[in-house]
Amino acid sequence: MARFVTSLALVDPAGKQWWMFEASPDMDKQLQYFSELTNGEYPYLPAGIFITHAHIGHYTGLMSLGKEALGASGVKVYGLPRMIEFLKTNGPWSQLVSLGNIEPVILPTELPVVIGKDLTIEAFSVPHRDEFSETAGYKINKRLRSYLFIPDIDKWSKWDKNLVDILSDSKIEYAFLDATFYADGELPNRAISEVPHPFVTETMNLLNGESRSLNRKVVFIHFNHTNPLLFDQRTKIKVLKKGFGIAEQGRRYE
Repeated sequence: MARFVTSLALVDPAGKQWWMFEASPDMDKQLQYFSELTNGEYPYLPAGIFITHAHIGHYTGLMSLGKEALGASGVKVYGLPRMIEFLKTNGPWSQLVSLGNIEPVILPTELPVVIGKDLTIEAFSVPHRDEFSETAGYKINKRLRSYLFIPDIDKWSKWDKNLVDILSDSKIEYAFLDATFYADGELPNRAISEVPHPFVTETMNLLNGESRSLNRKVVFIHFNHTNPLLFDQRTKIKVLKKGFGIAEQGRRYE
């Protein structure tokens, strides 16, 4: 099976609802894939879509909701203020708004928003290349458990928060973290400094010496096609032996 661009489905079995994080260019295929994985037990379209920022891998799938495709009605699309303003004022995304295919919702920063029973989402800002919008990370809260989703960030050192402190919170069950590149030198014909991300090696070094129970919370996501975690078994084993997780398409995290 082809690998799709990073996206996360949040499922509420009791309420028979689900939400999507990121509207990737593969969104049309991912909607079908989710339906197959869940045996059609949930609505085909999510109750809402949470978008991190305006880079092509994260929002362009919204085109699948337009009149030329699914012709959706009132799908809530959540984001921070600049992201929502970008969708409202730039075509073709503005047409989705004017035709009612999507309903843009501005999220406050670092304030939980209720989306379901015992289920809240908290958006926060992270430093990234913010040409057209700011960049959000998301914290999913379900009763006494929380889950982080940070597919893009420049470097952990640029953030005004401490990753170790955040992961030390006993409520954090999993943290899905940016692993675009494994190490420096991965783009032979391009300066990797032009597209900053925390290398997997940097994240592992940052967490070196922390407990295995802390490291096991980390699940690496958002791999560039050059990242050896996609194709080199020895590299994968090295990361797994340190206690870290590596995301796999279709995997469920209960």
